[in-house]
Amino acid sequence: MPSRAQVVPGDVLESFRRHLAAERNRSEHTVRAYVGDITAMADALAGAGVSSLADITLADLRAWLGEQAAAGAAPSTIARRSAAARTFLRWAKRTGRIETDPALRLGAPRKGRSLPGVLKQAEADQLMDIAAVGADDADPIHLRNRAILELLYASGMRVGELTGLDVDDVDLAGRVARVLGKGAKERTVPFGAPAAESLEVWLGQGRPLLATAESGPALFLGRRGKRVDQRQVRTVVHDLLSHLPAAADLGPHGLRHSAATHLLEGGADLRTVQELLGHSSLATTQIYTHVSVDRLRAAYRQAHPRA
Repeated sequence: MPSRAQVVPGDVLESFRRHLAAERNRSEHTVRAYVGDITAMADALAGAGVSSLADITLADLRAWLGEQAAAGAAPSTIARRSAAARTFLRWAKRTGRIETDPALRLGAPRKGRSLPGVLKQAEADQLMDIAAVGADDADPIHLRNRAILELLYASGMRVGELTGLDVDDVDLAGRVARVLGKGAKERTVPFGAPAAESLEVWLGQGRPLLATAESGPALFLGRRGKRVDQRQVRTVVHDLLSHLPAAADLGPHGLRHSAATHLLEGGADLRTVQELLGHSSLATTQIYTHVSVDRLRAAYRQAHPRA
């Protein structure tokens, strides 16, 4: 039986990884996901008898995706793997590794336009209050956690953008932060007075207690003085939300969704929210209008006597 290394040799996989990271400027998360998808594809095709990269056919690719669908894989997962295969094989043809691209007509299930739950505005206020109470003991980690939560909700930035912030990226006087988004696109996002106050306390009283020679310019630090990572931020959000049992169990991305939804409910226009979130397409931002309309409809059904 052919092996994965015969279908996609290790040096080819490594070249593809470098292409994604250096030429396509994809995030570390996307690079890892795509390389994993191609490795899984190669394993599956080798098991089906495909002996080399040049032997892959459209039928092989469709069978691979079909098996995943039959096994219960989510449409979003299949869509990503289809995209990974198309990207990989298009690159393989362009670099002369195959003569024809078998994925030209490869489709994928449409990814749903659903959003995870969002916090109600009152729940968001409660969450910030809980973080503020926790910071009363002056533990530098609690001061950090409050600042993280306030900034995530105030700015709508992605968790990777937050963990990548340096001290000089934040302008407390102007209440803006400079973030590096997807595709290495830089944008400036505003934040309000509560976030500015919590950041000022963190920078003045919390960060100096944790900073070491290894901290560098990182804005948010862990117990050992190193730059905080995304996993730590997710844990912070989940732990604080556990004090609100009636609220949806969200991660940092849920706070981003909540910020966008609350902005639209408060009267912000789509273009403003698009700019704040760093969406390249307005169509991506429009999904939040559906959330707001759904809430309006639910409130109407509950309150109107002839609903």
